[in-house]
Amino acid sequence: MEHGSLTDPSQSTFSLVDEDYTFANAARFTLNQDPRTKFCGYSIPHPSDNRVNIRIQTTGDAAKDVFNDSCQDLMVICQHVRSTFDKAAVDFRMSKSVNGMDIDSNN
Repeated sequence: MEHGSLTDPSQSTFSLVDEDYTFANAARFTLNQDPRTKFCGYSIPHPSDNRVNIRIQTTGDAAKDVFNDSCQDLMVICQHVRSTFDKAAVDFRMSKSVNGMDIDSNN
């Protein structure tokens, strides 16, 4: 849910349900990398409340567009990390099988 101003779309607070520090910190990071972002911060209203509020102020673009772009950037980053990890795991398994080691043992 977006809590913004009808007169100034460059500043809004987004209230996200079922999210926590993990997503909020990653979103804050990608938002702060965007030159259109003047301010970005997040808060958790209460530890037992499974919700996060992300506040965004931009240089003039609509805050929801900047937030959407940063979420897209975050997805690209996560896909890159996942593919890099998967490739490294395959390379590790291949190198261990070539050396004749059993990587499935608990030694």
